[in-house]
Amino acid sequence: MKGTVYKSTGSWYTVKAENGTFYDCRIKGKFRIRGIKSTNPIAVGDRVSFQLDTKGKENQGVISDIEERDNYIVRKSVNLSKKTHIIAANIDQLLLVITLNNPPTFTSFIDRFLVTAEAYHIKTILLFNKIDTYTEEELLEIKFLTATYKNIGYECLSISAITGENMDVLKKEMVGKVSIFAGHSGVGKSTLINTLDPSVAIKTKQISEQHQQGQHTTTFAEMYDLPFDAKIIDTPGVKGFGVVDMEKEELTDYFPEFLKLKQQCKFHNCSHIHEPNCAVKEALEKEKVAWSRYRSYVQLLEGEDENYRTDIWEQEN
Repeated sequence: MKGTVYKSTGSWYTVKAENGTFYDCRIKGKFRIRGIKSTNPIAVGDRVSFQLDTKGKENQGVISDIEERDNYIVRKSVNLSKKTHIIAANIDQLLLVITLNNPPTFTSFIDRFLVTAEAYHIKTILLFNKIDTYTEEELLEIKFLTATYKNIGYECLSISAITGENMDVLKKEMVGKVSIFAGHSGVGKSTLINTLDPSVAIKTKQISEQHQQGQHTTTFAEMYDLPFDAKIIDTPGVKGFGVVDMEKEELTDYFPEFLKLKQQCKFHNCSHIHEPNCAVKEALEKEKVAWSRYRSYVQLLEGEDENYRTDIWEQEN
């Protein structure tokens, strides 16, 4: 039988068969020795083959094979630095949920996600959520960030699950596609999904006032079928995002605004750091390239972790 993985709990996988029936499946040991350096050899969104387990309970099976992936989103494993964690596979678009505060999302985090999405050819839409909660000054920050990323070519949308602002626009963007909600804990991913389809009824929690960080409400990634011909993958909130499997020489290609300028540099292998007559640095000085984007690029190039935590507005000015 063939199906799609809808949920992964680490040892068990919920698979929706082609006939619409859901099965709880395990995997064969061989998946663990295929040279896959991921903590999870099978991810939500994977297309798999499985056999019914006649010795187990009803609607249980064993996954025997996994089809080649169209793409996937991957990050460094939290506890095992030498391994990776595949967040989800076979995705049509990434919906990155962003909040200025409660909790804060920093441009370094946004850019790491965008670089990974570019590397795996996944369309990304930036969702500035909780738009109903911001002051006039904070709304100016949203406007500034929106302009920054729109100038690069990214689609941006200001939304609110509470007031419903632009939720109809978001739905249209999702029709006929497999989308993945990603972002820090507490940015409102689960609440957004509940607004899109109240029957999902994902448990949500209030933001921790003490630490101003989201409490983890989604433990494992899970896919949902929405009533308007769309699929959404909800993912656990992440505090950091480590980019993996990427050569330094190709990093420029995943910053679209740098890639456009690359041919104008004096040296064809320009790193945009020390070389003279660098088109990227010239554009940076003329404010045609955002300083926050350049900082993210340098940080990734030098292999640094996300360790600067200055205010978004201060980063841009």
